[in-house]
Amino acid sequence: MFYEVEVPVKKAAAKSWTAALVVLNPSESRRLIAKATVALPEVKNAFERGTIIIGRGVTNAYVTEELLGVRIEPKAGQTVGMVCAGITTGNSGAPPCPHHVIRHGKPVENADAKVEILSFGPDDVFIKGANAIDPDGNAGILTSSLVGGTIGMAWPVLTPRGSHLIMPVGLEKLIPSVIEAARHTGLFSYKYSTGLPARLTPVVLGKVLTEIQALAVLANVSVTHVGSGGVGGSEGAVVLVIEGEETCVDRAFDLVKSIKGEPPVSLPGTLHVKSAAEFNYDPRAQLATLGGR
Repeated sequence: MFYEVEVPVKKAAAKSWTAALVVLNPSESRRLIAKATVALPEVKNAFERGTIIIGRGVTNAYVTEELLGVRIEPKAGQTVGMVCAGITTGNSGAPPCPHHVIRHGKPVENADAKVEILSFGPDDVFIKGANAIDPDGNAGILTSSLVGGTIGMAWPVLTPRGSHLIMPVGLEKLIPSVIEAARHTGLFSYKYSTGLPARLTPVVLGKVLTEIQALAVLANVSVTHVGSGGVGGSEGAVVLVIEGEETCVDRAFDLVKSIKGEPPVSLPGTLHVKSAAEFNYDPRAQLATLGGR
C-alpha cells in the first residue's frame, strides 16, 4: 500500500496555486525518495529511540547515505539481486557499507540482521526496496534465492509484530498488476532466462514510498505521474507534474534542482552471472551459481 500522505487540494478561489513540470532520472528519483524516507515520522522515531534495519538494495544505499551521512560506492554493491547489462543477476561481493542495523541513532557493529530483527517491536523499522509496484500500491520483489532472500527472512517476523516495513521504490518500476505478474513467475518455471531466474514475490502491508509520496512528505505538494522513459541517459526517467500553493511548489522545485545531476548508479565487479549466453540461457545453470542459497 502507498504511504499515506495528505495531498493539498486546489480551492476555487486560490490565486497562489501553481504547477511545475519536472523530469527525474532514476538516480535522481532514488536520491529524492531517500531524503523523504529518512524524514518519515516512523523512521525518525526509530532512529532516536529504537532500531532500524536497512535491507540490502540500491535505493537503500541512498537511504543509508542520507541517514548516516556516509558515502557509498559502488552503490549497486549494496544490493544482492539487480538488473544490469540487460540481464537479471546478483552481487556476490560484500556490501561497501556494513551498517545495516542502527540502534538509538548509532550503527551496530558486526550486526546480523537475522538476529537483530528478532527483537523488533511495533515502533521499529525495516527498510526494503522493491522491483515492481502497481497502481494499487502493491509491491513486488524479484527473488532468486531458494529461501526467499531478505524479504523471506524479514516479512514473517515484521507482520505479526506490527513493525514498520517502509518500501522506497521509484515509479520507473510501475507495472499494471503485481499479483498478475507474480502468477507468471517462478524459479523453476522457465525454459530460457537472460540471467538468474526469479519469482516476483508480492509483499503486503509494506508502506510504499514513490516520488509522489516523497514530494508530498517533503514539500506538501500534489504530484501526478504523466510520462516515463527517455533516451541519452534518461532511460527509466519519470515525468511529473507538481501542483500546490506557490510557496510549496517553489520548495519542491528547489529540491528537484538540488538533486539534478545525481550520478548514475555505479556497479560492482562481483556478479554471479555476467553473461547469460555463457550458460546457454539455461535458468537452472545460472541459478546454480548461487550455491543453493
